Amino acid sequence: MPRHRLARPALASALSVATLAALAPATAASASAAAPDVVAVDFSQRTGPVYGGATGGLYALSDPGVPGDSLLAGARPRTVAQKAPDGEQHPNGDALAVADGFFAAGGEEVVIYMQDVYSRWPYQELGIDDYLAKVETMVRKVVEERPKDNDRFVWVPFNEPDWIWYEDWATEKERFFADWKAVYERIRSIDPKARIVGPNEAFYRPERLRDFLTWAKDTPCAGQDHCLPDIMAWHELQRERLAEYRGHYEHYRAMERELGIGPLPINIDEYGNRRDMSVPGQMIQWISLFEDTKVDADMAYWTYAGNLGDHAVRTRQANGGWWLLKWYADLTGQTVKTTPPRLNEADTVQAVAAIDEPARRGTILVGGGAAPVRLDLSGLDRRVFGDRVDVVVSKTTWTGYEGDAVEPPVVAATRAKVSGGELRVDVPGGDVMAAYRVTVVPASGPAPAANAPWSVSVEAESATLTSARVFDQDTTADPQLYATSGKRDVGGMNQDDSAVTFSVTVPRDGRYRLGIYQGTNKAPGRHALFVDGRLDQIVQYPADLGWTYRGRTDVEIELSAGAHELSLRTSAGDGTRLPGSDVTLDKFDLTEVTGPHRAVHGADEARLSGGAKITRGGKGPAVVLGGTARATYFVAAREDGYHDLTFAYHAAGRGDLRVTVDGRQVPGLRVTRPGEGASRARIYLPAGISKVEVGGPGGLELRTLTTARAAQADETVHAVEAEQARLAGTATVVTVPPTSASNASRGAYVGDLGGGPGNTLAFDRPGGFGPGEYVLVVHYANADRNTGHPYNTDVISRYLDITEDGGATVRGVFRHNYAWDGFWSQATPLTLTTMQGGLVLGNADGPGPNVDRVELARFVAEVDNSARR
Repeated sequence: MPRHRLARPALASALSVATLAALAPATAASASAAAPDVVAVDFSQRTGPVYGGATGGLYALSDPGVPGDSLLAGARPRTVAQKAPDGEQHPNGDALAVADGFFAAGGEEVVIYMQDVYSRWPYQELGIDDYLAKVETMVRKVVEERPKDNDRFVWVPFNEPDWIWYEDWATEKERFFADWKAVYERIRSIDPKARIVGPNEAFYRPERLRDFLTWAKDTPCAGQDHCLPDIMAWHELQRERLAEYRGHYEHYRAMERELGIGPLPINIDEYGNRRDMSVPGQMIQWISLFEDTKVDADMAYWTYAGNLGDHAVRTRQANGGWWLLKWYADLTGQTVKTTPPRLNEADTVQAVAAIDEPARRGTILVGGGAAPVRLDLSGLDRRVFGDRVDVVVSKTTWTGYEGDAVEPPVVAATRAKVSGGELRVDVPGGDVMAAYRVTVVPASGPAPAANAPWSVSVEAESATLTSARVFDQDTTADPQLYATSGKRDVGGMNQDDSAVTFSVTVPRDGRYRLGIYQGTNKAPGRHALFVDGRLDQIVQYPADLGWTYRGRTDVEIELSAGAHELSLRTSAGDGTRLPGSDVTLDKFDLTEVTGPHRAVHGADEARLSGGAKITRGGKGPAVVLGGTARATYFVAAREDGYHDLTFAYHAAGRGDLRVTVDGRQVPGLRVTRPGEGASRARIYLPAGISKVEVGGPGGLELRTLTTARAAQADETVHAVEAEQARLAGTATVVTVPPTSASNASRGAYVGDLGGGPGNTLAFDRPGGFGPGEYVLVVHYANADRNTGHPYNTDVISRYLDITEDGGATVRGVFRHNYAWDGFWSQATPLTLTTMQGGLVLGNADGPGPNVDRVELARFVAEVDNSARR
């Protein structure tokens, strides 16, 4: 094991916990009281270029557009592992089907699980000749269909051969060697430059691996003097691997040196447990392992394809874990030495840190423990950071698997003096599921400030329960359980008087958002929310995958300053249980609402390309644009609707602002005069993550991009209830029965769309909606699935072809959403070319989703080049 230096006992400067005024008082107090975990970060010890390989995913993608192009680009996995072309193991996730979107989002390699051509799990064994015929077909298909980039597909001949087909090594070793050679040579006979991955065992098994490498090193294959894989692979799936992986890696590298091979690139193409995925405090531990060793690694496929390893909410929306993936993808420059208090111990605080000298920025990602963290920074070169620095601490925490998260709040910020290249930064504790990003940059412009609103969390199991019970969900004892806050939840909400009641004390009169973490088991649900003993509203829950695959539902309430009692009940007071009220409850977040959703994205939030660079002048940091230089931001919308995007800049001269949103050009943005200025575009953004790319005239200094909800503009959106549209063929109006907790508007929806050319829904465009760029939002339901797999949920996406009468047809994709009568919104971009041609929705090739209503909105509502900053 490598040795690590001790953290320095004392440093000259500090960012005190006292600066955490934005936090809830109880949280700040606990952070002050607990002894911190000390993480040393030495910016003078470089450990290599940022690799960024730790957040690939097995079946992370399912279909084109799922989990969402901008969401994928924000996380930017280097690799994904997908099934063989036309494979039968799962209904989607075909490597060729998802490749274009993956590469466009910045992905590098598609790993093909070749044995996933088989339908059963474990794979049915039909003999090597049967398999070789399948190998030939799939390799030829990739070579023929991808002549320009087939080198970006890599081949895994065997998946977990240590327990599938070749478990008994004593008797099956020679057969494995022969079969490996046969498959290897068949692949290379079709594509001589193909890269082959293996042996890809379920565990790191040094004895088997030594046998394999010794044989492969000395066995000629496919016209070369060895039969070695081009990429080494094995799996690290269990909790204890958090402690053992570095030992495996060092052992393997030593074995390579001893045998005189390599070093080979490594892909740990399955890692982690169910309880890890979506949880920032867990994922940072895995990320630190794989970034430290500069390997690729793919999150395991435990749930269903197309949700980015449990980090995608619906389509294109992000949960709290996604923001950690995005932060990791944002790292640039060189990684630096980090020393946590317990390096090779599962479920402890870990960190990744990097320095980008041209940007003059240091970044630390840290998390995994409940205690506060003290970062002891050293090696802060005065030539890079200066004498005073701005330190910003942002927090992302678990929001459930299906719980939407917008931009992480800044929980602490200060301007601090650096002495002798050293600085102490205190990071709040108390949230074991959270991860933090700490950025350190030279001081410039106004001092940074925290922006986290007042918030408090209450565990459901700590509330007063009526006709309900607490269930243990110990994810340490069983890491294959889905994550649960506090490792317990409340269920058995199946009586007329079932209730969960808790008290909160709020600091001010105003509006508060109550986030309810819940599981509804594949059906929509409802609870009655009582405030101080009076019915406030009916809470409508969406369907989830199961009782413990947690979603989060947000509702807003008005509260006066002081103490209040909140109660979620199965009855609204008439003694009758609400439909779907047997819902599990995990925890509650109560957060002060300070106004419409607004976020400011500074220069250090931008991904730079085309020669863009950051300057740090007297008015603060800015991105310098011009020519091909671009700044790319990933912005979040809490809900569908219009948002104002305001670009604040200092211009050297006039010229066009070249802005695209999700790849669509925003016309009319222009710098009209030199000096300080701002331009604003009112854009329809679907809920979730949108990618905004900005270019400008030479010398333009882009200071900030601000997004703000502009709900008043939503009145221009044209909405049509599906049951009031023109229906044809089998398309049928379905009335929701009173026993359903469906969220269908007006109690009805349209089913049996598609499945033939004439089974359609059509509606007219309103006056003034002439040619131009639009967004069509369809509120849909799709619970289609294949239930044949032992543990994966084989969900199936459905499609609608959207045709403009006299114009073009665009295909919209609608991923599985757990229930046929629970409706989500899904946006599809449209370019309409006629003056008033109506829109027709259908699918001649297969069944479409159920549809509740549709909404048509102009993509750009207005542009203002004299906006206020």
